[in-house]
Amino acid sequence: MTIQERPQLTSTFALLAIIGSFLSSCGTIPNAVALLHTNPLYLVVPSFVGPEGPLTARQAQRVIARLGEHQEIPSDILQRHLAFEQALTNVPLAVGNRVTLLENGTATYRAMLAAIRSASETINVEMYTFSDGPIGQMFANALIERQRHGVQVSLMYDELGSFGTPASFFQSLQQSGIAVKQYRPVNPFEATLPWTLSHRNHRKMLIVDGRIAFTGGINISEVYASGLSSSARTTPQTSWRDTDISVEGPAVAQFQRLFMDEWKYQQGPPFCSCNYFPKIERQGNHIVRVIGSVPQRFSLIYVTLISAIVSSETSVYITDAYFAPDHQMLHALEHAARRGVDVRLLLPSQSDEPLIVSAARSHYHALLKAGVKIYEWQGEVLHAKTATVDGVWSTVGSSNLDWWSIARNNEVNAIVLSHSFGDEMSLMFRNDMENSKQIELDQWDHRPLLERLDEIIAGIAEPLL
Repeated sequence: MTIQERPQLTSTFALLAIIGSFLSSCGTIPNAVALLHTNPLYLVVPSFVGPEGPLTARQAQRVIARLGEHQEIPSDILQRHLAFEQALTNVPLAVGNRVTLLENGTATYRAMLAAIRSASETINVEMYTFSDGPIGQMFANALIERQRHGVQVSLMYDELGSFGTPASFFQSLQQSGIAVKQYRPVNPFEATLPWTLSHRNHRKMLIVDGRIAFTGGINISEVYASGLSSSARTTPQTSWRDTDISVEGPAVAQFQRLFMDEWKYQQGPPFCSCNYFPKIERQGNHIVRVIGSVPQRFSLIYVTLISAIVSSETSVYITDAYFAPDHQMLHALEHAARRGVDVRLLLPSQSDEPLIVSAARSHYHALLKAGVKIYEWQGEVLHAKTATVDGVWSTVGSSNLDWWSIARNNEVNAIVLSHSFGDEMSLMFRNDMENSKQIELDQWDHRPLLERLDEIIAGIAEPLL
């Protein structure tokens, strides 16, 4: 859900957002089970693209063979999964990328600002929340400085996500020459029909010069403490826990296309005659696919994650900020655990939307009974959205396992195929476990009656979350 990321949003607008979700016909939960049993999808040959263009079938087979070198990940299962994903997304796997894991606001903001300050031609920003506090002002100043030096800057923000940011903040950006586009105004008299509060742009992307892209769960916001401080204020106990990545290489073009397509669909100002898609040499060994989802079509992000879980052989590690899954996801997790896969969930123990914690806990008994290991983060709000399967398939992005992300929001996730990146993700997950409390089934079954009642109520309201 995305309402949780707006601590300044009034209860009135929160209520309107919920009502709007009923009035909107934006999207539905996809029938992943039916898709997973559509055999012809698995006959599609996965396609790869590199710095020099599309790879041949023989080159693609060599790539898959290298990915499946570990005995615990048979190449036929990996190829079956990649074929299924290819059939659904029609987005090629880009080889030759360097993906850098960025933990929390400090590392992410430093990397983002360094990229912005080095920009020479274009900067495209798409953010759910863009605040006007110290962090927002820091980014605004950096963007304005680049615009004044001839770099074309385009910014798209979601008005509901940035509800607490005054219009004057964005007007000052426009006055400096930055192209600014507001996504779906909250005021129905300012919006084009059909108007709805429930369809939001929850993506977080920054693309600089078409050469480096950032995505993940991190907004431009003060909830990440100072963002650039290395002091004790940025410990897990005092700032939000979140994850981003930076991507360099051919996959950046996929982020760029997503941004430009949405910008044009929203009728933003015309783009300049800049080179938004420069030729990029090989930057590393990571294989990346960028998936964007919109409510008008079922969530490819959701279905591909279920596909990865169903295809898992050894491990599934998921960190999720707003865990309100439907029965298909629950079944996939429980079935994987029952067949011996090490399935672990890292979920928040507190949230900016307390109802989501109770909703998640309403599923604990069944998950624990199936053998799923559950850990609750003990620091400030856990806001990350990541997953690692079999140490080779990983995803980082903006999409949560709640109904808003699956059926009502624009989202973006990067799929990364790499043993080395998978190792980094697994290590990050295990480090986070050190600041978490494991939930044990025997202890859980003796929790207070009032907590159980809260979970029942939250479970009923889960489709709203």
